[in-house]
Amino acid sequence: MKMKWLSALALVGLLLAGFGAPNATSNPAAVAAKDIPVGVVLPLTGREAKPGQFQKEGIELAIKQINEKGGIFVRELNQKLQLREVFYDDGSDQAKSAGLAERAMSSDDVVAVLGGYSTALGEAESVMPDRYQTPWITTGAAATSIFNRGYQWIFGTLSPVDLLGYTTAEFLGTLVDTGKLRKGLKVALALENTDHGVDYGNGIKKWIQERGGYFTVVFSESFDLGSPDFSGLLQKVKNAHADIFLADAHLQDYITMHRQYVQAGLHHTMISYGARGPETDARKALGDATDYIFAGIWWSKNLPYPQVKKFVDDYKGFTGREPDSWYAATAYEAVRGLAAAIEKGGALKKATIRDEMRKLDLRESLLPGQVLRFGKGGQVDTPFVIVQNKPGGRVDLVYPKDAANGEAVVPPAAQK
Repeated sequence: MKMKWLSALALVGLLLAGFGAPNATSNPAAVAAKDIPVGVVLPLTGREAKPGQFQKEGIELAIKQINEKGGIFVRELNQKLQLREVFYDDGSDQAKSAGLAERAMSSDDVVAVLGGYSTALGEAESVMPDRYQTPWITTGAAATSIFNRGYQWIFGTLSPVDLLGYTTAEFLGTLVDTGKLRKGLKVALALENTDHGVDYGNGIKKWIQERGGYFTVVFSESFDLGSPDFSGLLQKVKNAHADIFLADAHLQDYITMHRQYVQAGLHHTMISYGARGPETDARKALGDATDYIFAGIWWSKNLPYPQVKKFVDDYKGFTGREPDSWYAATAYEAVRGLAAAIEKGGALKKATIRDEMRKLDLRESLLPGQVLRFGKGGQVDTPFVIVQNKPGGRVDLVYPKDAANGEAVVPPAAQK
């Protein structure tokens, strides 16, 4: 009898374990969630430290504003929860970046990871989301190679780099159409030796091929990231006798290359360093040598949207300065998109968040076009804007025309 009684107790225990436990453990967050942990992996040291800092500030401003309003309402818990940042500095190192993204997803049990500034760091991190089935939003990587591999858990708030190249050539084409440039000008390309550089060059060449007679590419060569000496490359550019010089470079390479460009006595009618040009650090380092350089960027503080003005004011109040180029805005929007997906899905389950990210249609976005929507591969497809440095530290948005606050200038002193 005693054995039967013990067996009966054991059976009751098994039944309780079998029927009661799954509801308690299938989604631990639904039972004991105190906040919503979000991983952030960005460079605060190394060659990408400055853009990484700006992106971190954008993320933290968005988190602060959401939390000050009470947090995010999670329907299955019937309560609002605060966002909590779990931050790691990847030191601008690819292997470390991938490892830290993995750590956040596997050990910190975050609901999503934000980060991956630059193509190199973004590519390193992008292999982890599908492995750990955790949503990942890159705030600063845009190479198409990241988004065309069939990954199911990745998203990005930057439009493709080939569109950057295409828009750059399109902008130059409008200068031909308005008589500021003549047809048939020769173009020299200097492209960073990454998928980012490949995309940029392809976008430029695609537009030129579609619009026969506007421009001719007479030189195209790649360079290594972080090179201390571009003199050999620049000598080849000089020998090409091009009219327009278009380089695809990250911030530090832009500063180094343009300093050597000036020292070598090069002159071109129009000059661009891809998505870099208006940064404060570059203008401090190079002075008026950066005047009239133009850049295709993912966002501008001069966009004529009321939400952009508010963001600029809020960011200045948060950091003590205005946003430097586009970096903070795309990171800020990543947080807003994630928060909207969590609230819409009403749960902290990662698959639910992922599915809601795919359906996201966030209006009054800061980004050009004012809508944050992820495409089939997880990448946004918002338009680029063109800005141009002007004397006196001014930066004007010059393209597209309906958003411009200044005219594009072809400086007479740059003509050969």
